[in-house]
Amino acid sequence: MRFVAPERAAVDSRLFEQPVFAGLWRFRDLLQGPSWPDMLAMNSRIQPLQHRVTGRPLALLAQETIDDQDNYERRIFQRGLIATRSGNWHDLLNALVWNQFPAIKSALNAGQVEDMVRIGLQQRTRRQCAFTQFDEAGAIVVLRQARLLALWDSHDWDGLFRLNRDAWEDGSITLQIFGHAVFEHALNPDMLLVSKTLVILDQDNSIGEDAIDGRIAAAITAGRCLGDPQELRPLPLSGIPGWHRQAQDVGFYRDKPCFRPVRTGRIYPEPL
Repeated sequence: MRFVAPERAAVDSRLFEQPVFAGLWRFRDLLQGPSWPDMLAMNSRIQPLQHRVTGRPLALLAQETIDDQDNYERRIFQRGLIATRSGNWHDLLNALVWNQFPAIKSALNAGQVEDMVRIGLQQRTRRQCAFTQFDEAGAIVVLRQARLLALWDSHDWDGLFRLNRDAWEDGSITLQIFGHAVFEHALNPDMLLVSKTLVILDQDNSIGEDAIDGRIAAAITAGRCLGDPQELRPLPLSGIPGWHRQAQDVGFYRDKPCFRPVRTGRIYPEPL
């Protein structure tokens, strides 16, 4: 069933205090309140923003004003214009992610256009599918304890979340939401959120949060990740301690449909 975001007036402004929205905290004035920000206000908050591959300045363009038949991705790559629907959660959140992760968004856009030139617009590569999944539902996890990866590999959700609760609180695991559809789905506080995740292993704690955008973008450009959707690890975000309002006890991790067992033969790639 297709997800339908709630009307803006129906969203309690306190919702944006939840951990899933932590990365968008400085934009809370654009998210809270009964009125949608207009395109001028949105552009004023994300600019100056530059495409990290082409070097072109980027700007949001109201979808209803577009009178060309150009492709969405190609318009961004060639002209720096991000088509954006007014009064739309999905597109507002997409604009904010461009501001948060300009290098990754630019690398994904450049890769999409590269494959369009190579195979045309009537079919899609496995890489394009991976790009789209990550763009919509992505998250980036930094692990500082390799032992936690084994729990994730085996989908031992109780072990990863409940029995290692401290790891989510002491910095052994850090997470940044990238996919704008994740934020959109989080507008319904009862949703059981699942992200498509890239993992960085940083056992010596040498990677700062401000370096992650460039590091992931470089890996995408070099072809070291997102060549296929199967590279993405599912992570039930609702299992993270404090990320769902239901009691996160043994039964929660056993019974909720987002905590699926690992498929026979499923092998995840090594972390970056």
